[in-house]
Amino acid sequence: MASGAAKRPDRRAASPYGYEWTDWLAREDPDYASARQPLSALSIGEGKELAVKYREMVIIGILAFRGRADGIVAHMRRALEHGATKRELLEAVQSAAVPGGGPTLSAGVQALMQLDQQGAFKKG
Repeated sequence: MASGAAKRPDRRAASPYGYEWTDWLAREDPDYASARQPLSALSIGEGKELAVKYREMVIIGILAFRGRADGIVAHMRRALEHGATKRELLEAVQSAAVPGGGPTLSAGVQALMQLDQQGAFKKG
């Protein structure tokens, strides 16, 4: 790679959710991280027919199925930022539990509990 000429994604571009692995990847291979970022923005960014809060709920269900607690919490926070309610998040997790089973429900509910304990649902 040429001197400082290559575009390095900033921390936010690498991981709007604070995932350490994407930050590491951006440091190790900024070209790859820069190429990957537009697909991510297209998939979960704003300006689409399906509102961001609902796209986040789809992601939350998949992450709950996979047991990715850190990701569930991060995406729940983003859904809240885009207008989701605690009840909507709970119902999304409950819906994911039908095909995903008990572990999916458990992972999602534990993430909701964590956010509740942190005061994420209190009106300011």
